[in-house]
Amino acid sequence: MIPVNELRNATSEQNPRFRVLKPWWDVFSEYLCITMLMIGVFGCTMQLTQEKISCLPDRITEKQDEDMDCSYLLKPRANDSLWEHAITKNIAPNIVEVFGRKNDLDIHQYIFINSYCYERAVHWYGKYFPYLVVIHTMIFMVASSFWFKFPGTSSKIELFVSILGKCFDSPWTTRAISEVSEEREDMIAWKKNTVNVSAVENPDVEDKTTAFMRSTSVVSDREKNVLESEPATSVLDKKEAEQAKALFEKVRKFQTHVEEADLLYLMYVFQTSLKVIKFAIIIVYSVFLVPNIEIVVTCRVPPDLTGFGLFCCNNNKAHLFSKLAYCYIGFVGVYGLLCIYSLYWLFHRPLKSYSFENVRLETGINDIPDVKNDFAFLLHLSDQYDPLYSKRFAVFLSEVSASRLSQVTLNHDWPIKKLCTRLSRNASDRLELHLFMLPGLPSTVFDVPELESLKLEQINNVTIPGTVNQLAALQEISLIHCTARVQLEALTYLRENLKILRLTFSNLEQVPLWMYTLTNLEELHLNGPLTNELHRGATLDTLRELKNLRVLTLRGKLAKIPSSVTDVGGQLLRLCVHNEGSRLHAFSSLKKLAKLATLELIGCELERLPNAIFSLTSLQQLDLKENRLITVEEILSLQHCRRLSTLRLWHNSIRFIPEHINKLRSLETLDLSWNKIQSLSLHLCYCTKLRHLDLSHNQLTSLPSEIGILQSLWHLSVAYNSLEVLPEELFSCKRLRTLELGNNRIVYLSPRVGNLAHLVCLELKGNRLESLPAEIGDCNLLKLTGIIIEESLIDTLPAYLKARMKER
Repeated sequence: MIPVNELRNATSEQNPRFRVLKPWWDVFSEYLCITMLMIGVFGCTMQLTQEKISCLPDRITEKQDEDMDCSYLLKPRANDSLWEHAITKNIAPNIVEVFGRKNDLDIHQYIFINSYCYERAVHWYGKYFPYLVVIHTMIFMVASSFWFKFPGTSSKIELFVSILGKCFDSPWTTRAISEVSEEREDMIAWKKNTVNVSAVENPDVEDKTTAFMRSTSVVSDREKNVLESEPATSVLDKKEAEQAKALFEKVRKFQTHVEEADLLYLMYVFQTSLKVIKFAIIIVYSVFLVPNIEIVVTCRVPPDLTGFGLFCCNNNKAHLFSKLAYCYIGFVGVYGLLCIYSLYWLFHRPLKSYSFENVRLETGINDIPDVKNDFAFLLHLSDQYDPLYSKRFAVFLSEVSASRLSQVTLNHDWPIKKLCTRLSRNASDRLELHLFMLPGLPSTVFDVPELESLKLEQINNVTIPGTVNQLAALQEISLIHCTARVQLEALTYLRENLKILRLTFSNLEQVPLWMYTLTNLEELHLNGPLTNELHRGATLDTLRELKNLRVLTLRGKLAKIPSSVTDVGGQLLRLCVHNEGSRLHAFSSLKKLAKLATLELIGCELERLPNAIFSLTSLQQLDLKENRLITVEEILSLQHCRRLSTLRLWHNSIRFIPEHINKLRSLETLDLSWNKIQSLSLHLCYCTKLRHLDLSHNQLTSLPSEIGILQSLWHLSVAYNSLEVLPEELFSCKRLRTLELGNNRIVYLSPRVGNLAHLVCLELKGNRLESLPAEIGDCNLLKLTGIIIEESLIDTLPAYLKARMKER
């Protein structure tokens, strides 16, 4: 027989591990099972250790009346009082002589009759009741723990309980919830301050500002993640951070695996239904069989054995078993009601979906996803145990929380000393930090106060915290294929201090809406699949808020110049549109850019010069690269742009230069490379202020002798043409510093090349020259390394000349 203590240990073995999946009715049912098991064990003990039945021959058995039984012993008798009086007066022997007689039976005969009558006369329920209680109770216990042992569910349950316990005890959970609560209060205060300041500074646009902030999701709860905060410092050590990070991975994998089915829910329904059916069966047959537990039992025995045919037997346990049976029925009834309530809970509530709406409201973490199927069911069960479990577990389902933890690990991997080794000067001579393909932005970046430019490329989960205000020298931020969020405090700082923003993106979702609030921004460079319509209801028209914008670069596929450019046009000095081969229409808005000094229309499929350009009286530089220009007869109208000094018409299909080019008196740089020009108009040579002339990659066969008029020329490139002879007048341009003549058909270089005293670079490679004139040594600033030519032609120079040119 199994000891009670071992049974209790067996039934409670799962409690320490799976208690979070046991709602109150399951816990109560376990105690009921233990009670019922104790009733059964007690009954079995009594059954095995005490006399089962005692039989005596009846006083009327010699009448051989088969209809007589022992039921009269249970009825009150008229001489009961006399019998009791006789016993009390110690006259039992005399009474025995009067009311009874000796039966002359042997003790062995009584033992035999007791056993015989117990097996034949006692009802089976009265004999096996304690064992039935034990068996039924064990079935209830097995049914209650079946899904904890079933192979298809036990592994999932064990993994869930293990993960849930670790998430509950993780120091990261407490830290994340407390920090989000503090940030939520800061966000509310920031909203109030933002609206109040706007109202005081400009009451007329208060409504407009509020609407704009809502549209960009700065004050909207729906898009609060756009401005999600990031903790500045970490109190977790590296070991704890790694453990929490591993937990995030486990939770993600478990969620993916468990949400695909609802086996756990069906198994729980099955075992609960099984208990209800078992309860119904026990109640039905017990109610009918309990009356069969009789105290006095009539036993008929063949008279040949003892001389008596009727024995009256006393069932010694009947009275106790009867009371235990009714108690057992009562406990089973309560157990059954709990099972029925459990079924009601299973079918009445939507347990295949779990919403964290309350957790979102309490913690402020808005990106906790709702779960479904088995995952949802397990969380519903843990809720019945303690709702705090699901609340703390929700932290590990949040993308924001995951990114925060990655931030902690990232800070350990990128200390300040390591970041300082990555500092370098960029093209604008700013001290730049370039970070590439990191899982996030280290907070230690904001502890480098000398940083002037921050370049982030292909970095996930970029969040700019409020500690950016420590970078007093920061003027430029470049975001290349990465989405960036900003903390509220950081946004306020950037609005006042950021001057240059460069964005390169592959989809419109990477365009941060907070950039439209940077009111002091001076340069904005957008590179990606831009259209006139952006995402989430925002358009390029929102650029009108950037009143201090000086430089705007748009690389994409625009259909027209955004109307917002006109709104900022009063201050705009440079506009660059790279349209990647898409046709650009509607240039009329350019007329309002009164202060525009530089205009680049690249890859816009232009077939002629837009008329709107001629109204830009302040224009100094015009770049029309990679269009479809064949003729530029409208170049005469450019004379209205009296300040135009740079004209780039490269990478087109221009065949000739019109005579009107000489009207551009202020022209200093002219780039006509990569066209189809066959002859150079002598009128070009009357642009006497030209310093830079690029005619490379054309079809020129000769240069006019009037080219000598260009006395201000510093740079001349006619490489990759078909020139055979150079005019002698070319070498009268004594200010030439760079002369590129490579990849032509030149067979002779005039000794007058020595007149170019300021020449620094001479390219002659790819021609038909057989030697170099010795007069080339008269170019006092020309070094041997400045001559780009075949090595064999260098050897034609005198040795002393080569030595002198090397020493320069």
